[in-house]
Amino acid sequence: MDGNPWATAIFNSLSISFPRGEAFFIDSVRSFREGAPDGLSGDIRAFIAQEVNHSREHVAFNRMVGDAGYDVAPLDKDVEDALAVTRGRPPIVNLAATIALEHFTAMFAHQLLKDPAFLKGADPEQAALWRWHAVEEIEHKAVAYDTFLHATRDFGAWKRWKLRAIMMLVATQRFVHFRYRGALLLLAQDGITGWRAHAGLLRELLVRPGIARRILPHWIGYFRPGFHPWKLDDRYLIENGEADAAA
Repeated sequence: MDGNPWATAIFNSLSISFPRGEAFFIDSVRSFREGAPDGLSGDIRAFIAQEVNHSREHVAFNRMVGDAGYDVAPLDKDVEDALAVTRGRPPIVNLAATIALEHFTAMFAHQLLKDPAFLKGADPEQAALWRWHAVEEIEHKAVAYDTFLHATRDFGAWKRWKLRAIMMLVATQRFVHFRYRGALLLLAQDGITGWRAHAGLLRELLVRPGIARRILPHWIGYFRPGFHPWKLDDRYLIENGEADAAA
């Protein structure tokens, strides 16, 4: 990330969470594929295919992080431990967690494609990976949510809203905690600890380019009773991203 250790740590921490996280998304959505309408069933198949491809590419990316000298095992263990609590939970609860985390990936994807500053100075091939991933996250950003709507079609509006709202709060706490902790662990391996590590991360996340600050309105919007991912129509970013990829 153009020699910026804090931005590099943030992106690497995110990437290390993806292979296990996306496998969880796939399992959560697949649990409700049977009996889904034809259109939704086709969307679920495409969603699974895209997530499998994302996992494959981020496994390769994460291998590069390790080859660069970073010990990523503690970060991977954190992801494994975080997902361990989902075993044995009702499938609908895991699906509710998935739609919350898919909203996070959609929010990040929107910002990465909208503002080139986030990937300014990055290695071109790695920047292309992140833009490609962002395009596909926007493409399928409503699939898990539509699956949730179908799976909870017999729920009352209050029960459905309460489930997705509570799981968003839980998912946010765990996502922020573990990804921030992961970035700190990586920075420590660069010799950056204490206030320098925290100050640099908070500057990146909240000030410039400030991805956490920029996504906050969209995060709050998730709690609206009538929320749906496509109420923010950002398909133009898909077209822009695909044009960049073609070039």
